[in-house]
Amino acid sequence: MSTKRKKYSAEFKAKVALTAIKNDETTAELAQRFGVHPTMISGWKRALLEGATEIFDKYQKSQKQSDAKVDELHHQIGKLKVENDFLSRKLGF
Repeated sequence: MSTKRKKYSAEFKAKVALTAIKNDETTAELAQRFGVHPTMISGWKRALLEGATEIFDKYQKSQKQSDAKVDELHHQIGKLKVENDFLSRKLGF
């Protein structure tokens, strides 16, 4: 007889890990409350703490990419404006 492992959603793991970080309850109490093994809670908590810096790094990279895109679009607008002015003068508008 084979036993299948239960898969938990990322949302559930995050909820349990955040609750564990608060330290309001022991890991054993959380394990009983959520119905998971204490080792799993410790692993999820560790993963959350180690991965927290990536969240902010991604935000900063995203912000830099957005700023670069805005600068590129402003450059294109300026170029099109110059071309538009040139063509309107040549056509006599």
